[in-house]
This record gives sequence, C-alpha cells and structure tokens, in this order.
Amino acid sequence: MESPAPRVGFVSLGCPKNLVDSERILSRLRAEGYEISPSYDGAELVVVNTCGFIDAAVEESLDAIGEALKENGRVIVTGCLGGDEKRIRDAHPRVLAVTGAHAYEAVMDAVHEALPPPHDPFTSLLPPEGVKLTPRHYAYLKISEGCNHRCTFCIIPQLRGDLVSRPIGEVMLEAERLVESGVRELLVVSQDTSAYGVDLKYRPDLRGGHCRPASGSWLLRLVNCPPGSGCTMSIPTPMWMI
Repeated sequence: MESPAPRVGFVSLGCPKNLVDSERILSRLRAEGYEISPSYDGAELVVVNTCGFIDAAVEESLDAIGEALKENGRVIVTGCLGGDEKRIRDAHPRVLAVTGAHAYEAVMDAVHEALPPPHDPFTSLLPPEGVKLTPRHYAYLKISEGCNHRCTFCIIPQLRGDLVSRPIGEVMLEAERLVESGVRELLVVSQDTSAYGVDLKYRPDLRGGHCRPASGSWLLRLVNCPPGSGCTMSIPTPMWMI
C-alpha cells in the first residue's frame, strides 16, 4: 500500500506580486507530489509567505506566523519580511526556516529538509498554468522583480532588491498558457512596470520565430489573446509610463 502524500499548509499575505510567488511555490509543491492542506490540523508543516511593506503588514505577518505555530507547530517563513530574519526569530524562535522574497529554491530546500517529498513525484498531475490562487477568469502575470528607484518613502528595494526583468519569451509563454487554460483577463504586475526591460538593455528574445525586444510597448502588443477568446490584458500602471 502506498503511503499518503505529505501535506503542506500555506498562508499567503501581501500584494499581487507576493500572490504570484505563492502560486509558484505551490506549483512546485504539487509538481513534486505534495498535497496542499486547506487547514492547519491537516498539514504536516505550514509555509507562511509574509509581507513587510508597512508596520501593519509586519504585524499581520508576525501574527500569522504565531497562529501557524500555535495551530500546527512546524512553520517555514518566506516573503518580504523574511529579509529581516532576526526580527522573525526574536518574535518566533521556533520557526523551522526563514527565506527572503521570491526565494523559491530556498523554500523548496527547507520543505525537503523538514518534510521529504514522496518517492514518485510524477504521480501528481499539474496543469500547464500551475496552481493559481485567483478565480479562474483572471490571473496575475508578473513580469519583473524589484526596483531601481530609491524613493525615501518606499522600502521595496530593501525588501525585493534591484530590478530583474523576466525575458519576454518567458513572459509570453506564461501568458499563452494562461489564456489556453481559460483565463479571460491578465493583470500584469511588477514593482515598476514602466522600467520593464531596462536591466536587460531591451535585449531581444526569440518568440514565435521572431526576435522581440524586452520592453513595455512590445509586451502590450504581444499578449496573444485568440480571436473570440474574450481575453483582455490590464496593466495597473498609468499608460503614459509604458
């Protein structure tokens, strides 16, 4: 008789960019054969993806970690607040591991150490678009991480680092998979959408047999919503910034 798949609970806090990080971690977990538990008591450990943008978000994150420790006892912390490991461990010394924002490999390493994956990960079925936490009709499409600006009122660069744009081909492939899965609205998100591609020097990327420069204007033109699909794309940034 096969042993049951290990079960992981998940708490996702913060902005849409953090939600995308949660989706990617959950997709990795499911791809490796882990089950996702909807409750603390049904999980063998809990991952808490935190936010640290403002004081209220920090308090919410620390409270969520405390609740997970109380209800489950085995907790891995990731996300923006994870960049301040000392603060987390001072408040909750029993956490198993702490990683920073968008540290997918570090999170998976911590999960593997605390809860080894099942013997045969290929028995788990995972849709091409991965695990999504949004309703089926829309999805967030994250095109970059971090920000190069140093605004005095904002700590995003401290939390998520400098701008790192995803290659345009990679972005387009994810967009096409989402549309094919039934998504009708793509919400493009990043810390600084208008700066997309600056760090890549607008380096061209091969997609669909054509070289496309990594830039916001090309991204607007390239999202492939098939005729009759009803799919639209939204960018939560003033259009004059693109």
